[in-house]
Amino acid sequence: MGSNNLFIKSVSKMFDKAINNLNVEKGLANQIKSCNSTHTIRFGVKLTNGIKVFTGWRAVHSEHLEPVKGGIRYSRAVSASEVEAMAMLMTFKNAVIDVPFGGSKGGLKIDPSKYTDEDLEKITRRFTEELVKRGLISPSLNVPAPDMGTGKKEMAWIADEYKRLNPHDINAYACVTGKPENMGGVDGRTEATGRGLFYSLNSFFNSVDIKKTKIKGGLDSQSIIIEGLGKVGYFAARALRDHGSLIVGVIEKDQSFYNPKGLDIDLIRKWLAESGNADQYPNQEELKTKQEVFLNSCDIFIPAATEGTINEDNHEQLSTKLICEGANGPLTSRADDLLSKRGVLIIPDLYANAGGVAVSYFEWVRNLQHMRFGRMEKRRKEYENASLINVIESSTGAKVSLKTKNLLNQGPTEIDLVRSGLEDMMTEAYENMSEIWNENKYDSLRTTAYIYSIKKLIKSYQNIGI
Repeated sequence: MGSNNLFIKSVSKMFDKAINNLNVEKGLANQIKSCNSTHTIRFGVKLTNGIKVFTGWRAVHSEHLEPVKGGIRYSRAVSASEVEAMAMLMTFKNAVIDVPFGGSKGGLKIDPSKYTDEDLEKITRRFTEELVKRGLISPSLNVPAPDMGTGKKEMAWIADEYKRLNPHDINAYACVTGKPENMGGVDGRTEATGRGLFYSLNSFFNSVDIKKTKIKGGLDSQSIIIEGLGKVGYFAARALRDHGSLIVGVIEKDQSFYNPKGLDIDLIRKWLAESGNADQYPNQEELKTKQEVFLNSCDIFIPAATEGTINEDNHEQLSTKLICEGANGPLTSRADDLLSKRGVLIIPDLYANAGGVAVSYFEWVRNLQHMRFGRMEKRRKEYENASLINVIESSTGAKVSLKTKNLLNQGPTEIDLVRSGLEDMMTEAYENMSEIWNENKYDSLRTTAYIYSIKKLIKSYQNIGI
């Protein structure tokens, strides 16, 4: 069975497990589970080396709230079933963190590294045109975002093409999120999914649920192995390192790294981007095979590569106390069951990596407001803080340090506000899930997260008379 079929089977099993804990009428359960529509799009593009036909998909899982939201991935491995599974996951992910979106996902079967930027732009613009024609992209109906193989560059092309085709739509740039800052993107979107992983771990460590694991000490004293140092893995590693945690292992496609005293993740990231030649890596003793790093024990394992990397074949080799899912579906449903039975606590993808859609929501709102965050209150906050410092100094006779003064006097920047909003959403969602988990004694945090989100969907469907 292909990894894509395994993925949809795993998501489906996890949904069924959760729905069995709820007294839901069968028809409504099927409505919540079903993908509402999947569009296959084939289109030709005249490239440098002639005309080439591409296949893409956009799946809409649930329109209980609109617009629907979910990224577009560029990958040779993408398929209709994978896109449908990820759209389903997006529905529950949006519900878990309480963003007002339905679930959607898109994919284009392409290896972006094989094309020049000029050809990639032509392909992306043509794909956008096909999506627009079918009503599969719009600020009010369907809002894509970056995913594996896409980023700010592709989102800028999509936004510009949509604007070109809809010149009178004042909210045109809200048709897609993850854009460059000068096109209405928000500072902090690129780091959002990775940073969200950090906030999800922090929420767990600040909860009573820590007692359900063999973990001792705070998050800042844990050893961590990360699989995949892309956007998600890197920004999670950076936030965890800045908090004091030790990143001891990094697993990558062609080369992996291990150092029990801690790795320099910025050095690894730079080396992977610029060279990738093992002979040119400065700390040769850190170079290991993927298997060697995977077999090392750690406190927290973060799979942030792709789906199905932890499965029936390798789960026994994994020696960790806690797994925090950075990728979508990195554990197959069987591996999930077996690891849970072994006492490994799993923070599930539909909560842990929801930071990206949380900040996408902020960006969408910002685009509709046509004003950057903090514009109205920044100076007022600075004056309030300056007055507060004066009151403290005059009433106590003590002097506030220059560093503290500067910090308070500058007021919050957009990235401060975005991070604050993200932390609030991740923390609140965890607290709500934890309360339900402990009240109902569900078998895992994953089952709890699904139940928490499905209950919200049930209410939405009941409200509209289904």
